[in-house]
Amino acid sequence: MTSTPNRNANRRATIQDVARVAGVSVSAVSKVLRDAYGVSPQMRARVSTAIDELGYRPHTGARAMRGRSYTVGVMLIEFNSPFPPEVAQGVSDAFLGTTYQSIVVAAGVSVERQQRAVEALVDRQVDGLILVTPFTSSEWLDELAAKIPVVTVARHGAAANYDTVVGDDYEGARLVVDHLVELGHRNILHTSQGAAGLSRPSILSHTARQDGYIAAMKRHGLEPDVIETTYSEEGGYQAAEEAFARAAPPSAIFAGADIAAFGVLRAAEERGLRLPDDVALAGYDNIYASTLGRVDLTTVDQSVSMMGAISARLLLERLDGRTTPSNYVIAPRLALRGTTGMAVNAAHLSARADQAAVSV
Repeated sequence: MTSTPNRNANRRATIQDVARVAGVSVSAVSKVLRDAYGVSPQMRARVSTAIDELGYRPHTGARAMRGRSYTVGVMLIEFNSPFPPEVAQGVSDAFLGTTYQSIVVAAGVSVERQQRAVEALVDRQVDGLILVTPFTSSEWLDELAAKIPVVTVARHGAAANYDTVVGDDYEGARLVVDHLVELGHRNILHTSQGAAGLSRPSILSHTARQDGYIAAMKRHGLEPDVIETTYSEEGGYQAAEEAFARAAPPSAIFAGADIAAFGVLRAAEERGLRLPDDVALAGYDNIYASTLGRVDLTTVDQSVSMMGAISARLLLERLDGRTTPSNYVIAPRLALRGTTGMAVNAAHLSARADQAAVSV
C-alpha cells in the first residue's frame, strides 16, 4: 500500500485518494464499494484498509449524479405488525459490510398511498426497491421494475421484470391442517383477510395460505371454515369472538398470522377457555413473541429475517447487472409448541363458553 497523500486535513477524502492509498484503480475501489462480484479478498482488504485510514465516506449527492446513491428503499405496510419490521431487519443486516443503506417507509394498506411512497423513494434517487407485501397491481409493478431494480416480499406469482421472495404458504397451511387433524380436530377455523383486490396467480401470502388451508381441509374430507378480518391483534380477536359465539364453536383455530393468533388468545382468555385443553391454536410467521414461555404458540416458521436477507442479496445482484427474474421460495417448518393438543368434545367447549358468558 502506498503512503497517504498530503492533503488539507479539512478536505473530504475522495475515491481517487482511496485508490492512491490502496494502490489500485478507481474502478477497483468502485467495485468494492458496490460489493460487486469478482472482487478478491486481497483487493477488498486493501481498499477497506484505505477507506478506514482516510475516513472516506461516499458522497451521496455526487454518486446520485453518476447514477448511484447507494441507498435502497424498503416499503412496509406498517410497523405495528411484527412481520414487516422483521423483514426490514433482515434487509438491514444483509447490507452490513456493504456501502448500501436502507431507507424504510411504512405506507399503509391503501394502493394509492403505497404507490406515492414508492414514487417518493424513487424521487430521492434510491438505487433499488424492496417492497414488502405490496398491494399494487402486477402491471404497475412491472412498469416500475422496468425503470429501477425491484424485489417483492410475500407477493406470489412470477414476474417479467422483478424478483420475488416468498414462503411456500400453501404448503405451510397444509402442515398446520395435517397437524391438527392428526390430533383429532375436525372443526378447524381459519382466520384470514381479504385478497386486497388481487387475483391469482399474483396474490399476497395470506391468500395463498387460505388456498392451502381449503385444499388441505377438503383432502381430509372436512368442511373449510374461513373468517376474514385483518392480520392484526384486533382482527384475530374479532374472528375468535365470532367463532366462540357459535352454537358449535371450533375445536381448533388456525390464525393466518401470529399477530392475529394473539387476538385469539385474548378472546379465549376473556371467555375462560384454556389452551390447548378447550381450544387448540396455531399461528404463522414464528415471530419472536410467539416463542415466549407464556405464549408458547405453535406456528409456522418461514424464516422471516432470511426473507429480508435474500431480498437484499437479489437486489444487489440486480444492481450488479442481472436481468433474469428470480423467484425464491422458502420452505416452511412447523414449530410445535404448547397451544395445540388433542381435540376435545365440541359440546364440552360450547358449555365452557356458555358458562364463561354467564359468569360475566
